[in-house]
Amino acid sequence: MKTQRQIIFHEHYFTDFYLELSGKVQEKIEYVFKILRTVQNVPKKFLDHLTGTDGLYEKRIEFESNIYRIFCCFDKGNLVVLFNGFQKKTQKTPKNEIELALKLKDEYFNSKKQKK
Repeated sequence: MKTQRQIIFHEHYFTDFYLELSGKVQEKIEYVFKILRTVQNVPKKFLDHLTGTDGLYEKRIEFESNIYRIFCCFDKGNLVVLFNGFQKKTQKTPKNEIELALKLKDEYFNSKKQKK
């Protein structure tokens, strides 16, 4: 049986980022989504945990000479929640992008608690 994860978006940040990208980059992101949905142990090349972030992961996309990152977390095992994305232009991941992702992650889990 194939692993089947569901991918959802929290807020509009990822969608805004995605819609600004070229069609070829969007295709590459869709390819990585397919891997995330169906592969049990996703290679670190595509998904890696960010150290010191309490459950925040980074989806990695490389296209031509550009690098893109999308922050996400897991919820209830097979649910992947996407937050923000950006084009990486420096060696280090920008701190403000990590802070935004952590804020969105907190918002997501807080909104779930309030719905109960």
